[in-house]
Amino acid sequence: MEDAFAAYGEGHADGKAGREDAGRAQNPDTGADYRVGVVDGQLAAFEDALVAAIRRAMGDKLDG
Repeated sequence: MEDAFAAYGEGHADGKAGREDAGRAQNPDTGADYRVGVVDGQLAAFEDALVAAIRRAMGDKLDG
């Protein structure tokens, strides 16, 4: 179980950084956990970029 959590965490970090380790993704024991982490990391990166773009577009309107 610890291996699965570690694989997910590393996948999340890789996904957020925009990279993927094909070797880890193919691991028969933890590959699925790694791949889910990558997708979650990519989603987190998208959300961060979206919020930043909205803040830039709104400018001072968000400050009240």
